[in-house]
Amino acid sequence: MSLRDDQLATLKAAGKDFDYYNIANLDGIDHLPYSLKVLVENLVRNIDGANITDEHVKTLLDWDPNAEPSHEIQFTPSRVIMQDFTGVPCIVDLATMRDAVKELGGDPEVINPQVQSDMVIDHSVQIDKYGIANAVQENMDIEYQRNGERYQFLRWGQQAFKNFRVVPPGTGIIHQVNIEYLAKVVMSKTEANGNTLAYLDSCVGTDSHTTTENGLGVLGWGVGGIEAEAAMLGQPISMLVPRVVGFKLTGSIPEGVTATDVVLTITDMLRKHGVVGKFVEFYGEGIASVPLANRATIGNMGPEFGSTCGIFPIDNVTLDYLRLTGRSEEQVALVEAYAKANKLWGDASDPDYVEPQYSEYEELDLGAVVPSIAGPKRPQDRILLSEAKEMFEKTAPAYETEKTVKDPVAVSTDFRGDFNIENGDVAIASITSCTNTSNPSVMIAAGLIARNAHAKGLKPKPWVKTSLAPGSQVVADYLKAAGLQDDLDALGYQLVGFGCATCIGNSGPLLPEISEAVNTNDLTVTAVLSGNRNFEGRISPDVKMNYLASPPLVIAYALAGTMDFDFETQPLGTDADGNDVYLKDIWPTNSEVAAVVDGTVSREMFLKDYASVFDGDHRWKGLDVPEGELFAWNDKSTYVRKQTFFDGMKATPDPVADIHGARVLALLGDSVTTDHISPAGAFKASSPAGKYLTERGVEPKNFNSYGSRRGNHEIMVRGTFGNIRLRNQLLASVGEEVTPGGFTYDFLAKKPTTIFEASHDYIDNKVPLVVLAGKEYGTGSSRDWAAKGTVMLGVKAVITESFERIHRSNLIGMGVLPLQFPAGESYESLGLNGTETYDIAGVEKLNEGVTPKTVHVTATHEDGSKTEFDAVVRIDTPGEADYYRNGGILQYVLRNLMK
Repeated sequence: MSLRDDQLATLKAAGKDFDYYNIANLDGIDHLPYSLKVLVENLVRNIDGANITDEHVKTLLDWDPNAEPSHEIQFTPSRVIMQDFTGVPCIVDLATMRDAVKELGGDPEVINPQVQSDMVIDHSVQIDKYGIANAVQENMDIEYQRNGERYQFLRWGQQAFKNFRVVPPGTGIIHQVNIEYLAKVVMSKTEANGNTLAYLDSCVGTDSHTTTENGLGVLGWGVGGIEAEAAMLGQPISMLVPRVVGFKLTGSIPEGVTATDVVLTITDMLRKHGVVGKFVEFYGEGIASVPLANRATIGNMGPEFGSTCGIFPIDNVTLDYLRLTGRSEEQVALVEAYAKANKLWGDASDPDYVEPQYSEYEELDLGAVVPSIAGPKRPQDRILLSEAKEMFEKTAPAYETEKTVKDPVAVSTDFRGDFNIENGDVAIASITSCTNTSNPSVMIAAGLIARNAHAKGLKPKPWVKTSLAPGSQVVADYLKAAGLQDDLDALGYQLVGFGCATCIGNSGPLLPEISEAVNTNDLTVTAVLSGNRNFEGRISPDVKMNYLASPPLVIAYALAGTMDFDFETQPLGTDADGNDVYLKDIWPTNSEVAAVVDGTVSREMFLKDYASVFDGDHRWKGLDVPEGELFAWNDKSTYVRKQTFFDGMKATPDPVADIHGARVLALLGDSVTTDHISPAGAFKASSPAGKYLTERGVEPKNFNSYGSRRGNHEIMVRGTFGNIRLRNQLLASVGEEVTPGGFTYDFLAKKPTTIFEASHDYIDNKVPLVVLAGKEYGTGSSRDWAAKGTVMLGVKAVITESFERIHRSNLIGMGVLPLQFPAGESYESLGLNGTETYDIAGVEKLNEGVTPKTVHVTATHEDGSKTEFDAVVRIDTPGEADYYRNGGILQYVLRNLMK
């Protein structure tokens, strides 16, 4: 008998009996944080005597809060969720795996998601039309014209694969749809014996901000598409038991402060504390007064503070939200009964409550939070609103060049009339993204500021591209019910679509006249958005500085028209009587916001909008869909191509080998993001990807974005390291000018060229490649193509000072070796500049079933001298070693399924 058999018990909820795995009576459970109790339940339920044993559970129950992570466990998520940018390549890979299984003599039908897998199409709507009444319909028409091939493919996948559902375009943002509808908190399924098993909902997703669900008490986080595919195919996720940071919330939000200000403050605090690779858990009596929308907003920003999750326990706030969003009373009763029976109930005022022990502690008095923004290029760079003008004036000169024109530049447009633009002007002010549009308090606040501004005759400046892209149709419903959409319309904030839009880089083009003026005069214009990501080059190719702000502050900056503005001392304009109007004159009170939220946001809205969530509109239903268990690949398609990862794959892998004579493809600095490595936004005709499409008869206006073409590896490999803001210092090392973008020096051809062209030269001549970088390599989105593109360029190893969690695991998942310089060292301190050739010895120990702690790196300089060091091998678990030995996680899974 295993622990799994011993702990099976019966639970009564809403008049029904459920089987469940009781963890409440296990020794050591009381002191564990909520998030680790979730892992205990997950392990007990999935004990198989091989990957997961009683001993793994005991190790977790004996968790030492002060210990460094060293114990490996296997986490088996209950669900997988995807958005279309990262989800399309997942389904492309599954379809290609079916072909590979057939070629190896197996049954293609073995390739099916083994757990519930949902895709929400939310990343493809671009803001082409704005400031007009029917912008949302026009943008959706354009979206289907651009993405018809991809959508046909996804409709095929919906029919061909079991356990796979698609939420069509125009419904909402993945994370909002997840917390409002898909997430169950406690799941149930019929067992072989006819009984119903209740078990905890947990979910990994192909988007970093999957952590939004942590606000509901659902444990999960963003993984690369590669890991997600393995999870879909029933593979557990290998992880080390983490340290857990307890974050105590006290007090309440003061007047004039929003949930956005709170999350920017928490992000700032936790980045300074250092939580990469750790769980963060919010606790204490104060959380009972934190509405679930605010919890979700905080959970959403987990990737920005760098933790794996930012979770709240289940309590009455959770139950109230489940009721509000249309979940059945039976489901709510099951969640409550299950949480209380398994000691997962997080009400600190309950007499039976035991405060968990944590590895580290942080505390925030919400009453001390002040209005803030973040920027100009990282979400953790918080700026007090009162100091925003001063900080902008300090930061802006770094973005100017000798070509930058300092005087105002005249612009004449048909759409917005004639005006002057200058450095610091706000070119984009967008209410967008999952972080804030899932929160009624900040959305209603934006509507009220629009109402007050409209009443006083204020309007955004004509050069500002204004847009409203809510996270779900419910947002549109309550803004309309409150009468606030009319006021937003009056300020140019018409609905443009339901999707990530500006936050993912789909801000759409600026007016051509503005774009030309900006680029001809090298102006530093800015973007303000209510999102979570503001990395360089992400929002718009015309915009150099990007700031995160709450939805009401987005509107305030649209009215001001410039970042060079002090809301305390400068008026936004004048009213009909000529009186100056300041921000404080139009800012709603907290009680005004709460009254509108309470009076308009209703359960009926959620029930109506989610009644037919998988059906789609006439465009979706009208797609021509191919049939069959194997996909009929179209060689002429520029969107969906059969992957090459499984070409020539054998039933057993070749041994891994040491690396000899490698050249450096890129020499990069600190905080290189996955956006730098694999951009998601637009690209030019002169780029390698643009040339590829032009050669196939695609006009630049139909290029779409890298993100939308992730089903075509030919586009994606050409875009790898292609971000327009990337600076490859290798060029400086050989005396060339560092041209921003995807450029390098080809040591074989002895000339500067594009990274893609150089890599082909190296591949043709069988020269392996390495990338050298600084700290926090791979921060940002869980972008699988940042790893897939890296391996397709011929890169065998990446050597950095430190990695962000998801990208490190993705590199291993594609068979690329992640290495770190010795502690305290960097390529600069070691005297390396990328002109050397590299030999890496000790990798072959992996063939013996041993993961070496270090490998020996020898860098041979051009004069023949050598620099040698031992690089730390960042293969952290035995499971990751298996993936690396197989050439990648998908090859490992496919070989196992074939067995």
